Amino acid sequence: MSNLILAKRQLAPEVTLLEVEAPRIQRRWKPGMFIIIRPNSNSERIPLTIVDSSAARQSITMVIQAIGKTTKEAVALEPGESLCDLVGPLGEAATMTTGQKVVCMAGGVGVAELLPVAKAFREAGNHVTALCGARSDNYRILNDELIAAVDELKWATDDGSFGFKGNVVQMLLSLAGPGTFAEGHVIGPIPMMKAAAEATRDWGMKLHASLNPVMIDGTGMCGGCRVTVGQQVKFACVDGPEFDAHLVDFDELTRRNRAYREMEQQVQAHQCRIGLDVL
Repeated sequence: MSNLILAKRQLAPEVTLLEVEAPRIQRRWKPGMFIIIRPNSNSERIPLTIVDSSAARQSITMVIQAIGKTTKEAVALEPGESLCDLVGPLGEAATMTTGQKVVCMAGGVGVAELLPVAKAFREAGNHVTALCGARSDNYRILNDELIAAVDELKWATDDGSFGFKGNVVQMLLSLAGPGTFAEGHVIGPIPMMKAAAEATRDWGMKLHASLNPVMIDGTGMCGGCRVTVGQQVKFACVDGPEFDAHLVDFDELTRRNRAYREMEQQVQAHQCRIGLDVL
């Protein structure tokens, strides 16, 4: 397949939506699953959540935050150009319930990753409240799509320029308590997911977290996405990316992600050497 880019849209500063031709993935994906892309032959592999799809256009949609070398290469591509590699769908679909009050929480670009999950919860017959966070009003993304997908949408901004002033977990605690929701889903920065898990631990509700560890091949072979859940070792790429948030060792996840920070911040051109038999 050509992995042709069909459309591109700027959602917020440094956040871009790409629609890519991918008929086989479009037919098989489910909310919560992800893909791995390489923008060009010299790029690293990066995992991205599938945000939406179109059967008519045989395409999938992804949202990319340009914060590093590879993500900047990806958002520099224009319609008519193609991704070098596109693999998926990977991972397990998000856990669904029916006939319940559900809260979906996301911060930053995690809002894009939450959209398909929140939409699926509502289509399954749940009453869905989406609590979304952004740095400020101009960093809010996919507002219209969320309004159409959920029963209730509330925003929190760090500077108070729109909605609740503060973060998503603070907004949750101001609105809800034990018994308010039967189930929840959270995705975003690790500190935010950890805070949501701690805040709801004694609420008697299930909370699923979509984890975002360092990932290389998406098949469980490299071990880079290893996480501890309920004192058991899991691999986010094949066992997740969704896990019981109340059982995740978020401190370990934070340490593992920080271990690669220096390498991730390097911007020199390099070529992925996995499988090339070179040192």
